[in-house]
Amino acid sequence: MTWARTGQPGSRAELPGAGAIGQQVRRIASAAAWPTAAGRPVPVWAVVSAGLSPVLIVAGWLAADALQPASYSPLRQTVSVLAGHAGTDRWLMTGALLLVGGCHLVTAAGLTGARPAARVLLIVAGLSSIGIATCPEPAHGSTPQHLAWTALGAVTIALWPVFVARRSAPHPLILSPSGSAVVTAVFAALLGWLIIETQSGADLGLAERLTSAVQISWPFIAALALRRAAPRSRQPELPADLLPRPEEQAITAGAPARQTESA
Repeated sequence: MTWARTGQPGSRAELPGAGAIGQQVRRIASAAAWPTAAGRPVPVWAVVSAGLSPVLIVAGWLAADALQPASYSPLRQTVSVLAGHAGTDRWLMTGALLLVGGCHLVTAAGLTGARPAARVLLIVAGLSSIGIATCPEPAHGSTPQHLAWTALGAVTIALWPVFVARRSAPHPLILSPSGSAVVTAVFAALLGWLIIETQSGADLGLAERLTSAVQISWPFIAALALRRAAPRSRQPELPADLLPRPEEQAITAGAPARQTESA
C-alpha cells in the first residue's frame, strides 16, 4: 500500500505537510542540542569549596594543637607557630593552609554572581594562604615574607565583603551595600583587635583564631546567598531563522490532507 498525491496516481510521495513537520522536528532537535543556561550563578562545587575553607582551617589547628607540647598555648601563640619550624607535626597546619588557599581559588572561579573585584580579591586571599604555608616561620622570630603574606591575607579577607556587595536586584539583604558595610565594620574591628594583640598581647592566639574563622566563613555565606537569591533561568528562545513560518504553522495545525490509496 502506497500513498500518492492527488492527480498523480500510483506515484510515491510524502503526505502533505510532512516536509514542514520534518523541518520543525529538525528545529526542535537543534534547540535541544544547545547548552542549557545555568539555573543559578553559583554552582554547587563553588559553595562546597567555600564551605570547606573554615572547616579545614579549624580542623587543622585543632588537630595540630593536640600534638604540641604542654608549653604551647593556643590562647597566646599563633597558628603560624603550628606551621612553622618550631611546631610539632607542622605538616598538619601547613597542609590545612594550602587546602584553604586552594578552596579560595576554586570558590573565586565559581562566584559568577559576584563582581570581578570580589573574585580577584578572593584569589589574592587564596594566594596569601598558600604563601603563608610555603614561607613558614623559623624556630625563633619571623621572616619578612611570612609577615607580608600574613598581612596581605588578613587585610584582603577583612575588606572582601565590601567588594561582594550587590546593588542590582535581586540581592539578599546580607549582600546589600548596607549589609556588607556592617559586616566589613565587624571584620575591621576583629582585625584591629588582632593588631592590638600582636603588641605583646596575652590573647594573640585567641584573637587570630576567632578572626580568621569568622572571616573565612564569609565567602561560604556569600556563595550560598547568591545561589539562593538568583532566579532560575529560562530556556533560551529560538533564533528567528529557526522559528516556524506562518504557512508551516497552518499546515501543521491540521490542514486536511487528501490521500488516495492504490492497490
